[in-house]
This record gives sequence, structure tokens and C-alpha cells, in this order.
Amino acid sequence: MKTLLTIPGVEVRALADSRKENALRAQGIAKEMRGTEPALHVGGRSSFETLCARDDLDAVVCGGPWEIHVPTMVAAMKHGKYGATEVPAATSLDECWDLVKTSERTGMPCMMLENVCYFQNVMTVLRMVREKCFGELIHFEAGYQHDVRFTKISRRSRQLKWRGAHSVHQDGNLYPTHQIGPIAQWADINRGDRFAYLTSMSSKALGINDFARQLLGPRHPLAKKKFALGDINCSLIKSVKGVTVTLYHDTNLPRPYDLIFRAQGVKGLYMGTVDGIYLDGISPEHHKYEPFAPYMKKYAHPLWAGLQKEAQKNGGHGGGDYITLYEFIRAVRHKTEVPIDVYDAATWSSIMPLSIESVKQGSAPVKFPDFTRGKWRTRKPLPIRGPR
Repeated sequence: MKTLLTIPGVEVRALADSRKENALRAQGIAKEMRGTEPALHVGGRSSFETLCARDDLDAVVCGGPWEIHVPTMVAAMKHGKYGATEVPAATSLDECWDLVKTSERTGMPCMMLENVCYFQNVMTVLRMVREKCFGELIHFEAGYQHDVRFTKISRRSRQLKWRGAHSVHQDGNLYPTHQIGPIAQWADINRGDRFAYLTSMSSKALGINDFARQLLGPRHPLAKKKFALGDINCSLIKSVKGVTVTLYHDTNLPRPYDLIFRAQGVKGLYMGTVDGIYLDGISPEHHKYEPFAPYMKKYAHPLWAGLQKEAQKNGGHGGGDYITLYEFIRAVRHKTEVPIDVYDAATWSSIMPLSIESVKQGSAPVKFPDFTRGKWRTRKPLPIRGPR
């Protein structure tokens, strides 16, 4: 909300939360930043329903736990409002279809706020892809490789948090959109190509138990509890046009943060882990990456270049949060389609249930639904445009 309120013309008129203390804290932020006091809708998990029904709102932004993303977005769209939700947008195929069908029926857009798509290096690669710097694209690799054990067990309550609870019964890629979002945009997924099927497998599960022993002691029940989620999940995806993708989900073990982001074509590749690039016939040393920094300047995405100062001052994740919300607000203001639309939200989020199903079936291939119902063949790629 702090980031939203730094975007010119944005007014927060209402807030909903199941906990009054959260709503009051958010109300205090609005008062401090803008001198206004948004109305509060508090009193249970359905408080978002009354907010969505208000007639003085243009858009609804959902930042709560995964379980309320789809109900909130469906309510917003049914009441004629633009919707924007945290990631993943949905956790089951039925929820994905609920989003798609509601958006199509109401004519209201729904954007998944996938901020990694607006990281500076990601947007630079997108422009380079559009300018054919890598030639025809062949393969991608990415991973949500992030030690987030602290989000799964509470030191204060000595219990599982809601994110940890998902690890008890589900085994697959439970958080796929950070890594697949940029790849899907680079590969024009749902805009000229689409994902055909995936296969997925997981390692054994030891990481959360080990963390619980360190945090709570070896006798605590969580130190011995059986978790379904393997510590490392690997999923392989193939598109209709033959592009391949390797995805990792690695959140239960100690490690440095690394999204990988390998984009490889017939003329070279970008490798985010080493922040390097190799272009055939251009890079000065054979078989050696060169620094990516000069390419960040030469191929700066105009949206990033135009908003860099405001983004880095007012948004987290290096400025990616600001640009994400800026793009949503621009669509609301001009009543246009959102850049990460409901088809993207459904496709990217569906990796979670599809990977779970594949793991259950011994890594059997599982087909992606075509949420666009064939429209992927004629939809145009995302434009490279600036902020105005």
C-alpha cells in the first residue's frame, strides 16, 4: 500500500482484513502519507466481499494468503472492478478456471502482480529477446531458490505458519510464478506459443524438520513431523513449439538466493546466476561469459529507464514492485487490458497443481489446460513501451 500511494493519482478509499489490528495499521499508513482515513471492513474472512461491493472503487488489490486470492478477485470482477492479486493467483485448476471464466463473463481484467517480471535484468532480457539478440529461443532455466524457512515456522507461537501448512500434505512446485513469469514473457507463452505438458519430481523431505530442531529443539513435534513437500522439486516443461523449460522449487534448505534465469537461443545465452552473457561472434572470449552490465545500459527497457528513479525510491525488490503496480494502475486509468492478464495468471499458477499431480503419478507427463481456448495462436506479444 505504501508503494501504491506513491503513484500519482492513486487514492485508497477502503481496506479489508480479517484482523482489526492489521486494518488499523494500514489505515494509519494512508493517514500519514495522504492525510486520509480509508473506510475499514473488518469481521472475518468475508470482509473483502463488502469492500468489493462498494460503488466508489475502480480496483481491488489482494495481498492476503493464497486461499483468498481467487474469492477476492472473483468478487471484484463481478462487481465491475479491476482486480490485482498477489502470487500465485490460484492453487488449483478449478480456481484457475474460475478466474478465467469470471473475467471473460464480466469483461473485467485480472492482473497477477508478478513483480519479478519487472526486475531490471529481466526487462533487459525481454528487450534483447524482441531484438533477436539470442536468435530463436531453445531452452530456459529458472528456480525459486530462496531460503524461506522463517516463513514456515513461527518462533513466537512455536507452530506452523500458513505457508508451512502447505508443506504438510502437498508435494510439487508450490510457488512457481516468480520463475516462470519472465520465461513465459520471453517465450511469448499464450501469445504465439503455449505450454503443452510438464513432468515433475521431488527429493526427500528433511529441511523443515532440521530447521525445527534448530529453532525449537529436537523434542518439539515439528522436529519429527512428516512433511510431504520434498526439499527440492524439479519440473520440466515443453511448449507446443518445442521450447523446453527447467524449473526448481528450493525453499527448505539453507542457501543463497538465486533465480537462475537462463535464456538460451541459437546465437547465445544470458545466465542470471553469474550475471553474464555470451553471444556467438560478439562476446570477446570464446567459451567465457562477459559481464551483463553494459548490456543493461545498451538494451535498457524503456519502461524501466523512464521509471528508474521513482521505482528505486518508492518500491521494493530493486524497484520492481513500483513498476508492477504502475502498470496495473495505468491499465485501470486508461481502461485497457492488464499486461499480466487472467490467462497468464491461470497458466503460470497452474504449475502448482500440475506438478503435484505429476509427482503423485511418479513423474508422469501432465498436460496444461489451454486457458485461452485457442486464442494463443493470434494474440500479440507484449509490446516494448515506455511509461507514457
